[in-house]
Amino acid sequence: MVSINTIRERAEQLFPSLTDDLASLVAIPSVSSAADQAPVQRSAEHVRDRFASLGLDVSIRRAACPDGSDGRPAVIGLRHVSDDAPTVLLYAHHDVQPAGDPQRWDTDPFTPTIRDGRMYGRGSADDGAGIVVHLGALSVLGDDLPVNVVVYIEGEEEVGSPSFTAFIDTYRDVLKADRIIVCDADNWRVGEPAVTSTLRGVVSADVTVSVLKTAQHSGAFGGPILDAVTLASRLIATLHDERGDVAVAGLPGVDTADVDYPEDLFRADAGLLDGVELAGTGDIAARLWTKPALAVIGWDQRSLADAANAIAPATTFRLSLRTPPGSDSRACFEALRTHLVEHAPFGAHVEVSLNEAGPSFEAEHTQAVDDLRASLKDAWGVEPVTIGCGGSIPFIADFKAAFPEADVLVTGVEDPNTQAHSENESMHLGDLKAAIIAEAALLARTGAALDA
Repeated sequence: MVSINTIRERAEQLFPSLTDDLASLVAIPSVSSAADQAPVQRSAEHVRDRFASLGLDVSIRRAACPDGSDGRPAVIGLRHVSDDAPTVLLYAHHDVQPAGDPQRWDTDPFTPTIRDGRMYGRGSADDGAGIVVHLGALSVLGDDLPVNVVVYIEGEEEVGSPSFTAFIDTYRDVLKADRIIVCDADNWRVGEPAVTSTLRGVVSADVTVSVLKTAQHSGAFGGPILDAVTLASRLIATLHDERGDVAVAGLPGVDTADVDYPEDLFRADAGLLDGVELAGTGDIAARLWTKPALAVIGWDQRSLADAANAIAPATTFRLSLRTPPGSDSRACFEALRTHLVEHAPFGAHVEVSLNEAGPSFEAEHTQAVDDLRASLKDAWGVEPVTIGCGGSIPFIADFKAAFPEADVLVTGVEDPNTQAHSENESMHLGDLKAAIIAEAALLARTGAALDA
């Protein structure tokens, strides 16, 4: 048995070295989308060695991607306590997003820098902090660990986890668990933990609008013929109504949310410019978590530097559709495709191709959720907020499909100031320590070993 006070004391003692662990992860540019994959391999080896130092049986493993290529390196760590003890899988990922333009960072993205209680650097929060939470919880419990543990640190989450399904199939017997803790989500605010109960799904689709067999001179043919970019713009404009709600028929959604997200806080969190109005109807939290959202995230068109007096014959843009919790992402794609084809302006030819259809997630209310909520309260001293997540973690559905009897708990360490995937990503170190305490308490509760 171990008490929450003992967990807190141990976490306090160990936290300086755990902060160093986070810094060492930030210093490795493990960008999974980069041509040079050596840093990803190096980060996998580093993570392997750190969990091995805690006495886990650790290995680096791979599985095949759908195209037959090898997936990126994942770390599997095992610690068996007892045949009678429950098993908990601890998930995080060691790969990171590209840093983007270093000039937009206040500090070097791969040089960990602590300022005002936050560590800055790419991967400091997403998801280096998740790895450190698992390291910290296991370090804090030490020989008092009452559960069997499977650590699964993925190496390709930031590129869509292409080998994830094959990895689960290949190592199903190794990964099987009673509870799965995914440490890759958000808290409500600094000092206010959250339980993520829903995740939107994601659909990525490319839309090609064609009007001419070949480019024509804009002076000789302009007027009777609209260029493909203009036609595509008109098509995009049909995707939202005058209030800003998604106007695609057949997409579900819920207008209300259990959490009040004040507009002034949302505007500040988002960095919205003065005078810009919010789009859509219903609660702000619902617009973020339980209603669909559409964005143009890429567009192939002529750059200003290459501008010419020609009518563009065709253009392709990419849409990202966030699908409501409980919806079928492929059915949502079909609704989107139908809308685009039926609203083709001036008879333009419209082709829609699917890139990705990641499922949504809705958590069930179980004892595991109650244990998580109690552990978060132990660590932060306040009741956790139940939230949704507008983003997607598609592999959670893969976990549920592979292990239908397991409870999947989605938690995390990020906050509205984290700026994951953006410049100046950072992790609040006070919340990192609290997350370590919470996970240690949760593991103790799961094994019926937390001394009240």
